[in-house]
Amino acid sequence: MSKAPVLIVPGWGDSGPEHWQSLWEAAHAGFRRVLQRDWLAPHCEDWVQTLRAAIDGAPAPPVVAAHSLGCHAVAHLAARGGPAIHGALLVAPPDVETPEFPRVIQGFAPMSRTRLPFPSVMVASSDDPFATIERSRELAAAWGSRLVEIGPRGHINTDAGFGPWPEGERLLDALRTA
Repeated sequence: MSKAPVLIVPGWGDSGPEHWQSLWEAAHAGFRRVLQRDWLAPHCEDWVQTLRAAIDGAPAPPVVAAHSLGCHAVAHLAARGGPAIHGALLVAPPDVETPEFPRVIQGFAPMSRTRLPFPSVMVASSDDPFATIERSRELAAAWGSRLVEIGPRGHINTDAGFGPWPEGERLLDALRTA
C-alpha cells in the first residue's frame, strides 16, 4: 500500500530547525513545507491560497501535518471546498477568537467550525497557552477530528521540549496509510 505525500504546514513565525515539523521534513525526502509569503504578519486569505497551490501541486491528495495557526489555514481551506486532502494531523490549534490573540494575525477569526471532509486527528495539550483544553475539545468536535489529549505539554513545539516527536509521527503515518 502506498503512502500519501505529506505537506508540512507551520504556524505563525514558521517552525525553527529543532521543531518537530522541521525534523520530520529533514528526515523524509518526500515531505514538503508550505512556504508562506509572510510568516510574521499572516493574512488568512494569503495562507489559504498558498496552501491550495501546494495541495494542487502535490502528486496525490496529501496528508497535511499542521501546527498552530497552520491548522486554521487547513480548516478555512476545507470550509471553502478546497482541493482533495487525504487527511490532516492538526496539532495545537490556537484559539484565534480570544481578545489576547495578536492583532497582526488577520482573517483567521472567526474560526471555521465546518466539519472537515477528510480524516483528521487533532492533538491538544491541557496547558497550551494559546487554547484551553475545553476550546480544543469544542473545535475537534466541530471539525469531526479524533482528539488526542496529551496532558500538560504546552504548545507542542520546541519551547515545550518537543524535538522529533515519534508519537506524532506515528499518528501521521496512520493517516497516510488510511
